[in-house]
Amino acid sequence: MSVITNFFCYLLSLILAFPGIVFTGGDIINNYSFKIDASQVGEELPNVVSNVNVWEMGTQFINPTANEKYNIFEFVEYVQLMQCTGGNATRDLFEDPMNFDVLDDYKFDRLIDNCKGILTLGAKPHLKLGSVPLKYSSNAVKGADFDTNIYPPDDYNVYYDYIAAIAQALVDEFGAEEVLTWRFGVMTEYENEQWFKAPGGMSGETAVAYCKLYDYTVAALQEVIGEDVFVGAHSMTVTEGLWDEESFILHCGKGVNYKTGERGTRICFLAGSFYDSTPGEYTSGYDLPGTIKCLQSAAKDAGLEDLIFGIDEGKILCGNTSGEISDQLNTRTVGYTYQAAYDARLYKQLFDTNGDYFSAWGYLSNGLLDGYPTVSYHVADYISDFAGSKRVLVEKQDEGLIYNGEVEAVSAYDESTGTLRIMAYNFKNKVNYKKDVDLSFEINAPQFNGKNVKVTAYVVDDDANFFDEWVEDRKTYGIGNDCFDWSPEDPQIESYVTLNDQWARDIYFTQLRDKYEQCAQLEPKSETVTVNNSTITLSSDLAPNGVLFYEITQA
Repeated sequence: MSVITNFFCYLLSLILAFPGIVFTGGDIINNYSFKIDASQVGEELPNVVSNVNVWEMGTQFINPTANEKYNIFEFVEYVQLMQCTGGNATRDLFEDPMNFDVLDDYKFDRLIDNCKGILTLGAKPHLKLGSVPLKYSSNAVKGADFDTNIYPPDDYNVYYDYIAAIAQALVDEFGAEEVLTWRFGVMTEYENEQWFKAPGGMSGETAVAYCKLYDYTVAALQEVIGEDVFVGAHSMTVTEGLWDEESFILHCGKGVNYKTGERGTRICFLAGSFYDSTPGEYTSGYDLPGTIKCLQSAAKDAGLEDLIFGIDEGKILCGNTSGEISDQLNTRTVGYTYQAAYDARLYKQLFDTNGDYFSAWGYLSNGLLDGYPTVSYHVADYISDFAGSKRVLVEKQDEGLIYNGEVEAVSAYDESTGTLRIMAYNFKNKVNYKKDVDLSFEINAPQFNGKNVKVTAYVVDDDANFFDEWVEDRKTYGIGNDCFDWSPEDPQIESYVTLNDQWARDIYFTQLRDKYEQCAQLEPKSETVTVNNSTITLSSDLAPNGVLFYEITQA
């Protein structure tokens, strides 16, 4: 059989295997169809974009001003202040952090002022405790990666008093009833030896030290704030640490509490980290569902119930092109539209695994409070509308052909407002992916039968992204990689932390910024249709790595 004959036999096999593929003039049109049954609803969906994390408490939340045009706090509910009570001279909350002779010269005004600011934005503080102040550890050692003390306290009772004093200051300022609505964590990535390690460096010894630190911290919070304080812990989980997080989780469920001597310790949430290495390169550890399931399985084995499970930091660690100092992504996202479908895929995976949230480092071109939207913002803004709705049955009927691609959809119905929502994405783990897809949806919606409905489509693609224009303008103006401290693929380009060359910044702010804000806008399109026989049929094409949202309401 000739090579040509073999090729046409191969094409015929594809047509038989994938009937949605149509050949026209040599092009492959990828057709994907979904059947959605809005009469079958399941579990209520969480707000998977309810958290953001902040590397250092600093001053950004002292008397903050929300972004009037793009307010992330319309969907963000918690701000995580990482290691906000200790670890180095900047983070330790004392009058004189370096006076090792005085252990109780507490000074909590900076923490209180940040908490006030977070509340004014309409969010709640999530305070990451844990890193031990320098003066509480003999020969304190700073981790190479994070510049915070990695050693446990010499005297856990002294540390207990410190946490209790912090809790009391918060209760005095805000009231116990209010503080009980906040969240508290004990450490960031507690099994990461660059964050916490016993002086001997042994895994078993370190596990005991952390369990003891957790028990004393929780006891102090409960004594002052109340038994129902919301507290938990954040592990790496996506990859292996110095010791196995399952031993801590088992300790919380069945172990002997180091402070009280009773069985178990209060724990309300378990969180992990989740990072992929670069765009197009998945992590060598667990995928996101595997990370969540690992925590859920360990909790079940420990007899722990009614916990929430989230991701306290993550997405993509590095870009593919290096900045002058580092190729790490400042916000752990890239500016390319690739990030839109990447995010949508993660959120669907959270829904599929009963995960509760994925905390983000930033959403706007200048972080959390300033700038204009990135594609991550658009996707988060619309996926947050799914919160409180009940998931609807979605079945893929016909599937086109994209090698290693994912075209998926998720739907939910909000019974309180009578709104049906759909999210679909066209993802391939490749920044320069170039295949459009044709999508069709056959929706069974008896609640709309005989009525007129308004169908609004929101499409997150290159037309709602500024970054493709920025990439081209960089070539025009000669803004090279040496103008950046962090990866130039990060969309937070207004920050000095990212774009640090003053010449390049002058060009950006005087000639380019206004154009980019316009390029970042997403323009919805609406139409009104009459629903007959309880059926709504929709169709749309979707660009590579694009995300499509439909909102259907009674007209």
